[in-house]
Amino acid sequence: MSLEAYLERVAAFTDDEFGRRMRTQFQDHRGWAELSMLKSPCREEIEQLRRAVAIMTPREKAAADVLSDEQVRRIADDARVDPALFAIFINGYALECRARRGDAESG
Repeated sequence: MSLEAYLERVAAFTDDEFGRRMRTQFQDHRGWAELSMLKSPCREEIEQLRRAVAIMTPREKAAADVLSDEQVRRIADDARVDPALFAIFINGYALECRARRGDAESG
């Protein structure tokens, strides 16, 4: 799965009413629910992720599942997006890639 395809899959439930209700169940003391962002992002989060993916080089996109923390931080800084949000997205993508590789190896 390409990084762009993963982004669109995450974006499919942007501002979903049920997702918003579920996110409130996982809020911390600050009212944040970052980890649930991968299942039901708000519009602002998706806009930030799209900006970050848009500035990535083809090489970075091809190796997105193995980017270092420093590379993820630099991309987030260059795109002027929340580095934690982008790191969660990249880590989610890496987990998806590993799961798909595991399925391919077992099948």
